[in-house]
Amino acid sequence: MSDSNRARLLYDGDCTFCKHWVARWQRLTGETVKYLPYQEVAEQYPHITREELARLIHFVDADGQTYRGAEAVFRSLAKVKYHRWWIRAYKKLPGFAWLSERLYGFVARHRRAFSILTRWFVGRETTVPNYQLATWLFLRLLAAVYLIAFVSLGTQITGLVGENGILPLQNLLKTAEASLGSRALWKLPTLLWLNPTDIALNLFCIGGTLFALLLLFNILPRVAAGATWLLYLSLTVAGDVFLSYQWDILLLEAGFLAIFLTPAKALSGFYTSQPPAKLFVWLAKWLLFRLMFSSGMVKLLSGDPTWKGLTALRYHYETQPLPNVVSWYFHHAPASFHTVSTFTVLFLELVMPFLIFAPRRLRYIGCIILLLLQLLILLTGNYCFFNLLTIALCLFLLDDGQLNRWVPHALRQKSAVSASQSCNKRWGSQAAYAAVALFLFISSSTLFWLTLNRSAQPPLSLRQLAGLGRQFYLVGNYGLFAVMTTVRNEIIVEGSHDGKNWQAYEFKWKPGDITRAPAFVAPHQPRLDWQMWFAALRSFSTAPWIQNFLYRLLKGEQEVLALLQYNPFADQPPRFIRAQLYRYDFSEFAERYSLGQWWQRRFIREYSPKLSLTKPLD
Repeated sequence: MSDSNRARLLYDGDCTFCKHWVARWQRLTGETVKYLPYQEVAEQYPHITREELARLIHFVDADGQTYRGAEAVFRSLAKVKYHRWWIRAYKKLPGFAWLSERLYGFVARHRRAFSILTRWFVGRETTVPNYQLATWLFLRLLAAVYLIAFVSLGTQITGLVGENGILPLQNLLKTAEASLGSRALWKLPTLLWLNPTDIALNLFCIGGTLFALLLLFNILPRVAAGATWLLYLSLTVAGDVFLSYQWDILLLEAGFLAIFLTPAKALSGFYTSQPPAKLFVWLAKWLLFRLMFSSGMVKLLSGDPTWKGLTALRYHYETQPLPNVVSWYFHHAPASFHTVSTFTVLFLELVMPFLIFAPRRLRYIGCIILLLLQLLILLTGNYCFFNLLTIALCLFLLDDGQLNRWVPHALRQKSAVSASQSCNKRWGSQAAYAAVALFLFISSSTLFWLTLNRSAQPPLSLRQLAGLGRQFYLVGNYGLFAVMTTVRNEIIVEGSHDGKNWQAYEFKWKPGDITRAPAFVAPHQPRLDWQMWFAALRSFSTAPWIQNFLYRLLKGEQEVLALLQYNPFADQPPRFIRAQLYRYDFSEFAERYSLGQWWQRRFIREYSPKLSLTKPLD
């Protein structure tokens, strides 16, 4: 493009603030706009005084038309397709032109101060943030999370929902079909309708593992991303209460976004990546924001006295579903430590998420803080792959300019590809953007009603859209421990041959034997152990799945027994079975070191009646 056909932007070449932002705009607009210090070309524009050139930026179009101030900036950026909305808003949105010119004038009069703020918050770099390397790292970590999830689930799926499992999938599908008819296929979106057998459940876990490996090594990445999402969706629906956790929904929501972030080439090579579409990067940030901010809001809106009184963490380490050894030590920290920690958690979850959309350096600070929070949670509890998945989303707070300082030079070189290879246009169809817009609307509206207007019923159309998003796990409502459990009750399952002498089953990870140390199990999730924690919060009659669990133990079903650590009836199933409720507390230091006890316990009451195959429940 010749200089005569190019638009020009005239700026103050002596102003550090102006030079920083002009360099940034120049990277956006490329050769379509020529940026010139007015000191060099003022004589060519006699109709503009030097005082005006020093005070305001001027944009001279190819036809010689001159614009100044905020409009000059917007017209320059309008040379880039994705930034034309600025000038459209300036022309058509009432009040936007007036407000933008006033803001521009204020900044222009205080350029020295804003130059300092720019260095503090944005840094000295003038490059437009690019997330190519961040996307490459996110996809690798997401693939690792998928791999963990499928392998973990594959070791227990038949015992949970297999043909002889606790909640057989076949029963679920038959009940749904009987009550919903043809709508059951839509309400329960799982490929396992085709073959709800143990073989199919295991094949889905194996297939998910293989596709996760393909995604990890960037082989058929888009196919692998789509297949892992579809297989995990099918297993999540089939898993009923055992796969109803927030991290399962988070994995599906993040996995759905990942489909749009994967390279288009079938054999991409392990190190290759593509510049991601900015909209999908923004949606990944939005997902992280909703996850963190909702976690703080539900704590405040629940009215729970332990969060209001800043005492929640006095109970958390002891009463969380699966504590570990570190939890025991944190529990015995001084009360003042727990008070400060509780306040810090609320502050981080309510304030730090806003740094997700802040300028570069503030985003970097927010990323470091959120990463430290996740590492602390990982250290003091067992939350399977939740922390790793959250860390993966945090990568989008670091653009490539920041990540390049931390990754090996070879990786930076090999992962770089030209923007011409980007999949943005290919995925930038109207249908894709319409789907994303719908997704954004649902998630935004759901968050609004969750946090700001819980007492009112959302409009019917919003409820229908939100239901669609939840049905396919495209949008989740997040927020752990809205109400803190202050007492730890444990269900101890016992069997007997004569109804008098009882022997206890031992679970693999949940507290039972008071001398067994709480262990690290993450990123694996023992889903039966987790559900036993929830069952202890409810009555026996309101937890139908545990009734099925006890029935399977009476029958000696091997798939279910494989979920346990110790079966005292290996030769013959017991004739009777019962569940007892105990209060568990962490032991004190004296008991821990003199008696080897990690827990204290006392009997509370019977949790279930005595059961046998000859006298089943009604």
